[in-house]
Amino acid sequence: MTTQADRKSPLEKRGIDIKDLDWPVVVFIALTHLGAVFAFFPPFFSWSGVLVAVFLAWFTGSVGITLCYHRLLTHRSFKTPKWFEYVLAVVGCLNWQGGPIQWVGIHRIHHKHSDQEDDPHTPRHGFSWSHTFWCMHKHPEGQDAQGAAKDLLRDPVYRWIDKLFWLPQFILAAALFVAGHYLVGNGLSWLFWGLFVRTVVVYHGTWFVNSATHTWGYRNYETTDNSTNLWWVALLSFGEGWHNNHHAHQRSAAHGLRWYEIDITYWLIKGMSKVGLAWDIVVPDAKDLPQGRG
Repeated sequence: MTTQADRKSPLEKRGIDIKDLDWPVVVFIALTHLGAVFAFFPPFFSWSGVLVAVFLAWFTGSVGITLCYHRLLTHRSFKTPKWFEYVLAVVGCLNWQGGPIQWVGIHRIHHKHSDQEDDPHTPRHGFSWSHTFWCMHKHPEGQDAQGAAKDLLRDPVYRWIDKLFWLPQFILAAALFVAGHYLVGNGLSWLFWGLFVRTVVVYHGTWFVNSATHTWGYRNYETTDNSTNLWWVALLSFGEGWHNNHHAHQRSAAHGLRWYEIDITYWLIKGMSKVGLAWDIVVPDAKDLPQGRG
């Protein structure tokens, strides 16, 4: 059994290992951040570009990562038509966080070994490692990520989506440039805000779940890891910041379990249920909800 001392004791710090870096990922992350900086200066800045970035951050982050990759594919928190599931997985690919098989496998390994030696991104290996450095390496998970997602690996459609996960991002980039050029006369602005700024925002919203919500915040449940609830991460990640709730009830489609724990992704799932796109939604029993003020 994991004790409180085990959860708090430091593990060996991890840093950048040049020999094991995944260079295409490193280069893309670097260029994306550089592009996000340039987006704030002429001729790349426009208010229409900002609006495009806000919409796409929600669409790709909340729908693609939070709803699909995480709650649907990793934990099977609800069911949806298979054709729609595939569409959602393609939306998830727009974030350049890997294909669905890789993403799901790594996250399941995180839950299996949360805040222990084999956790791919625990802050106990260092905050910078948990936030960014882990995903820049070829094998940060220390285990077979595909083996942890065998249900997806058996599906030929998911194998195809996983192999070509990079393609939707480039199609979106071209669409943003063309649409911005013809609609507002500034294709570069829509490209830089809709691609670079939006991707950086979703990156850090996702990464803060790995780093910040295993470092700061409050706990509704005494889990065997260091998971916490952190309101500002919940806002950035569309509900994922209620992370201690999630670790206590991993299959729950709802992560916000108190009235003030806003979870817009769960609201979206409930909305989908009204039009027949979601059913068998998993939520905790009333007796398992957090008690008191927390």
